[in-house]
Amino acid sequence: MMSTDATSLTTQDLEFLRRPLYGFLTVAGGPLPPQPRPVWFEATAEGTIQLFTGPDTLKVRRLRRDPRASIVVAAPVGERERWLSVAGRTTVETDGAHDLAARLAARYWDLDDDPARADDLAGILAEEWVRVVIHPETVSRYAF
Repeated sequence: MMSTDATSLTTQDLEFLRRPLYGFLTVAGGPLPPQPRPVWFEATAEGTIQLFTGPDTLKVRRLRRDPRASIVVAAPVGERERWLSVAGRTTVETDGAHDLAARLAARYWDLDDDPARADDLAGILAEEWVRVVIHPETVSRYAF
């Protein structure tokens, strides 16, 4: 059943979003039709969604012109159908991106048993990043 809540994530939404799933991010001001990109993300205790990216990426340049974005997260094949869409204004934050990258790498990769992934994380942490924070204005969900 599909539902839309004007501004907030539910406890069930947060539980779903804390899984290591990919989100598909779309920013305003891009090509038509929109071209979503897969991203790692984190749902925060404050009810926002955050991700990290390079400070000079095309998505950041577009968000600086028009701060609207959306992210869609879906359950993987083999599970009951479920998705969540969060749309809202974004902020681009210069602090906390390295900590976020480290948390997300630990969530998506097995850093203890895969030395190549640990090296990948070291490479990520050597780069400059920003956090993109989506402040929900519309939350839509579907669960079968």
